[in-house]
Amino acid sequence: MRGIGTGEVNAEQFKRWVKQDYLFLVEYCRLLALGAARSPDLGTLRRFAELLQATAGSEMELHRSYAAEFGISGDELESEAMAPVTRAYADFLVRTAATGDFAELAAALLPCMWGFNEVGLRLAEGGRPEDPRLARWIDTYADPAFTSLANWCRELVDRLADGASAAGRARMREAFLLSSQYELAFWDV
Repeated sequence: MRGIGTGEVNAEQFKRWVKQDYLFLVEYCRLLALGAARSPDLGTLRRFAELLQATAGSEMELHRSYAAEFGISGDELESEAMAPVTRAYADFLVRTAATGDFAELAAALLPCMWGFNEVGLRLAEGGRPEDPRLARWIDTYADPAFTSLANWCRELVDRLADGASAAGRARMREAFLLSSQYELAFWDV
């Protein structure tokens, strides 16, 4: 992570991470679609729909632009095999979204959004690296609009936890912690 901020990230490692994150985002979009479908109210449904649109549009476009800069074709990007950690994380999120309750879905979603925002904000404090690709990455995840989304997601999880039973909060906690572990492991793909 720090290598993105200092500009000292290994180009091949970053290239591999971009491809894996692109594949992850496809599955993340499925999670967001399930979140919209399972939302308890219209306002939450709209937010999930907005997240889906932002992810499928701008965030995936960032990855497609990186791929193009690295000489990776769209077909190559789409046909990349998922690394075991990528597959496990994506499967966990989609399974939780499909079979858990809505509060578990929200708790499982939070570490990715919150984590990327925190990393982006911390790296932005140190300035921008000379490599424009890395600077774009930092700018994307430190953007006030992305911070607003991360804040909304934290508030949603807090609100859902307030209304949950002790058993429901325990399931939310488990989903959050497991998702956090996958998120951390994903940085080493």
